[in-house]
Amino acid sequence: MPANTDPHYCEVALPVPLDQPFTYSIPSAMQVAPGMRVVAPFGARRLVGVVIRCGVAANGLSPAAIKPLVRTLEDEPAISEDFLRLSRWIADYYLAPQGEVLAAMLPLESAVQRTARWTLTPSGEQAVVNETRTGADERRLLQRLSKRRGGIRRESLRDAVALLERLRKKGWVRAEVSVAASAQTTTHAGDVAAASGAPTIISGRLALTRKQGEALARIRGQMETGQFGVLLLHGVTGSGKTEVYLRAIELSLGRDRPALMLVPEISLTPAMAELFTARFGSRVAVLHSGLAGREREARWRRVREGASNIVIGTRSAVFAPLPRPGLVIVDEEHDASYKQEEAPRYNGRDVAIVRGQQAQATVVLGSATPAVETRYHAQTGKYQLLELESRVLERPLPATEVVDMRQEFAETGRQSFLSRALLDAISRRLHQQEQVLVLLNRRGYSAFVLCRTCGKAIECGNCSITLTHHRRSARLLCHYCGFAQPVPRLCPQCSSEHLQFVGEGSEKVEEALHQHFPQARIGRLDRDTARGRGRAEAILAAFQQHALDILTGTQMIAKGHDIHRVTLVGVISADIGLARPDFRSAERTFQLLTQVAGRAGRGERAGEVIIQTYYPEHYAIRAAAAQDYAQFYRQELRFRELMHYPPFTALANVVVRSASAETAAKLTGMLARHLEAVRAVGLRVLGPAAAPIPRLKRSYRYHFLLKASSRNVLRKILLSCREFAARQKFPPASLLLDVDPQSLL
Repeated sequence: MPANTDPHYCEVALPVPLDQPFTYSIPSAMQVAPGMRVVAPFGARRLVGVVIRCGVAANGLSPAAIKPLVRTLEDEPAISEDFLRLSRWIADYYLAPQGEVLAAMLPLESAVQRTARWTLTPSGEQAVVNETRTGADERRLLQRLSKRRGGIRRESLRDAVALLERLRKKGWVRAEVSVAASAQTTTHAGDVAAASGAPTIISGRLALTRKQGEALARIRGQMETGQFGVLLLHGVTGSGKTEVYLRAIELSLGRDRPALMLVPEISLTPAMAELFTARFGSRVAVLHSGLAGREREARWRRVREGASNIVIGTRSAVFAPLPRPGLVIVDEEHDASYKQEEAPRYNGRDVAIVRGQQAQATVVLGSATPAVETRYHAQTGKYQLLELESRVLERPLPATEVVDMRQEFAETGRQSFLSRALLDAISRRLHQQEQVLVLLNRRGYSAFVLCRTCGKAIECGNCSITLTHHRRSARLLCHYCGFAQPVPRLCPQCSSEHLQFVGEGSEKVEEALHQHFPQARIGRLDRDTARGRGRAEAILAAFQQHALDILTGTQMIAKGHDIHRVTLVGVISADIGLARPDFRSAERTFQLLTQVAGRAGRGERAGEVIIQTYYPEHYAIRAAAAQDYAQFYRQELRFRELMHYPPFTALANVVVRSASAETAAKLTGMLARHLEAVRAVGLRVLGPAAAPIPRLKRSYRYHFLLKASSRNVLRKILLSCREFAARQKFPPASLLLDVDPQSLL
């Protein structure tokens, strides 16, 4: 051991927004190793962290200043050395605290019991002793707390939240969280043994087309090298990518290497899991954040202990504890859902690639509409390109009609969001006992509520965004922070009765379809109807079993579903996403339209798509209607190159935020001067400007968009921003660094 280290000390990464490990002493009776979870004191709290190094220097601190660890939560590391290395890469690339990264990696919350209690501070105790003048309610609560030296559980004081907040601001009370290990923190050997007895392949396999066979041969060739490699499987909708995935997994298992597959949405996991379980039995484990804590932990442990060697899941499943996976698949790799929008802001697709690199695995990225950056990497040779240009059994792509809603209004003289062409097509398909999908990618009943007297729209109390009207629940709802209020009878600004409900959402579409087709069985799938465990799966199962004739909804209906009776897809307001202040808006629109169009005609009956738009000349809509990815890619790539956007630059969004508008503006000005001082060759700084949503979740926000000619230049500037904020004592959560942002809101 080097002379400047001490075996009695260790470094712990804690889940706090501070980019540093914390040094603790190790009690003599405690056995600690890197990767173990420990309970550590942190100010007045106790937090669960992960040991990242043992035998470290005291860093100039006196022994008395270094606090001891409280306890360990298990007898062996929960995080392997491979995952510690991966966590360091994520923390380094996305400039995220390693403690927050490690917390995101572990689904072991059920092994921890947290108890929150309100207690008096020393100032609060003095206020009681000195009988400091307070209101009657405040005095009674302070006296109650003074009699309970151990504090009062937070749950017991739910009716006094506002009062406690006033006392907290005075510095008289504080909330303390204690942490302990649960009684059941281990997996019993019998549980694993009972789940581990699967045959490798259970069901029969579908015959491959020539193109599928060629793609599989390329994947096999990459596996046989034993080296890391990335292949882009670019296949039109219905071309049989899933069967290629299944065969590739068989190859990986045949080499005694486990396999990991990511899908973008929780709603897609049941159907995919059913296919995979039919092929591989109980070797398959499904992991995603929608599982109950103990169930998710049990599956995680089964994977770690080798009972399951195939994992299917959403973004967080990239951290499944598979030992040295031989194959990593990212389905619908283009999907923005792979990017986590809260800290740590990692992209599951890119982490999957790095994980494959560390394990010397084969990585397959699959999509009918690859991200522009991904397709560019294939074009330049960084990835291998595999193409499936046609559907299985030579089934044709659906015929597409674009309806210009400007012309529709001119000819009918009425404002309607259901065109004559779409209504006629739905009627025809229902008569033929076929099924219909109708997409409007906006939740709620009406988009917003407007006062016709003063012209003000009703906005969220926490965000500078209009509230959406949800008729069934009789609420106005913010889709960003969850703020809700009853539908008012009068305008909050001028008390006028003349309120107008403007625009339409998926709830109104469902109502209109019921009015036009009263005999049809109609369902809706969006975040509102999918609330509650198993609701999305139940709706999709009903549609799959033809218990529903029409399914309407948001983007949740647009991808991954293979229902052979669907012969018509209608898209309402196809251009809705083009108005977003984001350079990816055209790409997102093209991908969504192409994906939902691909749900039609996947069986023996030919498919039809009707796209309604007020902007039929836009290149994203034209290319989607033609199912022509190459046309879209060429035009979008020219735009990206001219405007210096990825894949031609490295991009980061730097957001400054504060609950105080004055503080947010002040900090933004300070950071702007710093960026001006450190401006480097190959760096473009756009901003500062108010964020597209200037106030979000009670925080006022400004942002800078940084474009750099290289990753090194971008990283250097972002590190300087973080160091500047630390020197200037910015509040910890005031600076947000988003590397490779998928949304600029």
